[in-house]
Amino acid sequence: MHTSIRSVHFIGICGTAMASAAAAMQAKGFHVTGSDHNVYPPMSTFLAERNIEVSPAFAESNLAYKPDLVVIGNAISRGNVEAEIVLDHKLRYCSLPELLKEFFIRGKRSLVVTGTHGKTTTTSLLTWVFEHNGLNPSFLIGGIPNNFSAGARFTDSEWFIIEGDEYDTAFFDKRSKFVHYLPEVVIVNNIEFDHADIFDDIKAVQTAFRRLISLVPRNGQLLANGDDPNLAPLLNVTHCPVKRFGLGECNSIQAFNIRHGPTASAFEIPSCKFHLNMMGEFNVRNALAVVACAKHCGLSNKQIQSAFDTFTGIKRRMEIRGIAGGVTVVDDFGHHPTAIRETMSALRMKYPTQKIWAIFEPRSNTTRRNVFQKELAESFRDADGVIVSQIARLELLKPEERLDPERLMRDLQAGGKTAAYLPDVGAIVNYMKKQASGGDIICVFSNGGFGGIHEKLLATLGR
Repeated sequence: MHTSIRSVHFIGICGTAMASAAAAMQAKGFHVTGSDHNVYPPMSTFLAERNIEVSPAFAESNLAYKPDLVVIGNAISRGNVEAEIVLDHKLRYCSLPELLKEFFIRGKRSLVVTGTHGKTTTTSLLTWVFEHNGLNPSFLIGGIPNNFSAGARFTDSEWFIIEGDEYDTAFFDKRSKFVHYLPEVVIVNNIEFDHADIFDDIKAVQTAFRRLISLVPRNGQLLANGDDPNLAPLLNVTHCPVKRFGLGECNSIQAFNIRHGPTASAFEIPSCKFHLNMMGEFNVRNALAVVACAKHCGLSNKQIQSAFDTFTGIKRRMEIRGIAGGVTVVDDFGHHPTAIRETMSALRMKYPTQKIWAIFEPRSNTTRRNVFQKELAESFRDADGVIVSQIARLELLKPEERLDPERLMRDLQAGGKTAAYLPDVGAIVNYMKKQASGGDIICVFSNGGFGGIHEKLLATLGR
């Protein structure tokens, strides 16, 4: 397949993984182009720095040069002008996970990190453990770790560490992305209901993970959170070794003597004490998964701790974007009630006496719906004030499926919080200008660009 391919076009190039793979293909010597309708930093900057030609609109003309291969992003659906041209002209096409499998993963030792929550943090930490100890791994992470300049890198080492997403692969392949990654080791952090646009219920999510687990080879390893009730029914397998990690006594890798501080955590396993510069129980679990995987791959406790000492986190995970007028603006990718709750809890640990504001953009396919109506209100329990922006693309959902913003406001106010449902970034910035005062913390939760709200808040509060 490879020998006849010289040029590759990416439809939907500004997704984090798409952009990273495009850059890697260019580094391999392929001519790379791409298109997207939503071109914003950090990915637009990342592509521009690498001189990759990106068209800011989908158009027939983008494919006029007849690329040898077209990679179709998972956000692309039938009706997209470029996807239609590909099908009309029978151009060679594939999904991003297929591209990764054939051009980057095959022949390597693939470590796949999965779960509803904590994938990006766990993958970043695991990658840093390997990097810090001179193993030079290839990696693909759905975010940008501060220890690296990008969310992906492709090397000639034997290791490939990848964040495995349960979301579907492409409009022409409805399997989860992670089934393409040829795993040697699979980490499953947890399983919860999410992606309400493609999964009907928790059983459907479990089925996706069951398919991945069925691919772990007999000389590989399944590392699973042994405390997760949704994961437990999937672990009675005999085709590969299974090791459970967690806080309960049933786990073969058990953390105990856990201590939480405002900027760090510590825990022990029977052979070693570990500490890391991250907060909260979720990060202890993430670190435990990394310990289990790294030890399986031959690293020592000392090597693992040495990497923990120098790990500096991930962009968009409780990332401080700036301080203006005495107000600290924090950016977080949280877009599921559990992730929001954990981030709020960690912020409260870090800022025990300050007033914490949460600004939330409901734009994921799960939070736009009412599947977590009640849980969403509860996830902000550690906030003093909550501002919710207008729900994205609400008109595309049936009325009975939609998140009810009025009810959300009532539930938040009943919990004694200041709460406001505001139409756009401008209204939110004006509201915060009047409400926030020196010493306050504002945490913005969004899985998109959110209209550059962080910079606008900092500029306005700085006046």
